[in-house]
Amino acid sequence: MDLGLTNKVVLVVASSKGLGKAVAKELAKEGANVMLTSRSAESLKKAAEEIQEEAKGKIAYFPADITKPEDIKSLVKETREKLGKIDVLVNNAGGPPSGNFLDFDDEDWEKAFQLNLFSYIRLIREVLPDLKQEGGKILNIASSSVKAVLPNLILSNTFRNGINGLSKSLAIELAPDKILVNTIGPGRIATDRIQELDQAKAEAQNRSLEEVTEESEKSIPAGRYGEPEEFAKAAVFLVSGANTYVTGQSLLVDGGMVTAI
Repeated sequence: MDLGLTNKVVLVVASSKGLGKAVAKELAKEGANVMLTSRSAESLKKAAEEIQEEAKGKIAYFPADITKPEDIKSLVKETREKLGKIDVLVNNAGGPPSGNFLDFDDEDWEKAFQLNLFSYIRLIREVLPDLKQEGGKILNIASSSVKAVLPNLILSNTFRNGINGLSKSLAIELAPDKILVNTIGPGRIATDRIQELDQAKAEAQNRSLEEVTEESEKSIPAGRYGEPEEFAKAAVFLVSGANTYVTGQSLLVDGGMVTAI
């Protein structure tokens, strides 16, 4: 299947590692011209070099802190200057700290809001002039918590569901402009973030990381954690030319873990 991504300009946020990097890599293999970004220039350089080895398109990178409006503006400007008009935005951000309601104060809630919701809003606002010219795609990476909230992750549960509401609203509002907007939620994908959460659980319960991981894998019908590449392939379809009619949806890539309908 021709995914129609050759020479499409894609901005992938939080893409120096983890799910963002995996998505950027798959897009580049399909011929897209990809802008990588994260706060670390060193990590971005390393990721860009690795992705370029298999890329059919151009790879660029630009360090930015997406909680800062001025950095977002600079990032979008740099993407246009280096690669051209933006066709696709893949929003992504690292997860907020684990914990329950009384573990967090106002500052914690504000930080999570700025990183995990408001950054998406600002990025979409900045790229919309490009997308409205000829249509395009917006994919917002959230979490499986958009279907079933996760224990000890109240910050993530709150703002990831905000992302889902944003996506659904924008899908309706932007459909006349030929812009498709979707949310994709990872289940337990083998990334540093999942290992960090498993490690925190292991320490809290005075158990080994191996025990916690094994227990978690048994709760997944597929019997294992997903690979970043598996998540990325689903994401790439949603932002590709092969997707012409799927919008306003939230897709989970979770090996059947979430049983909610």
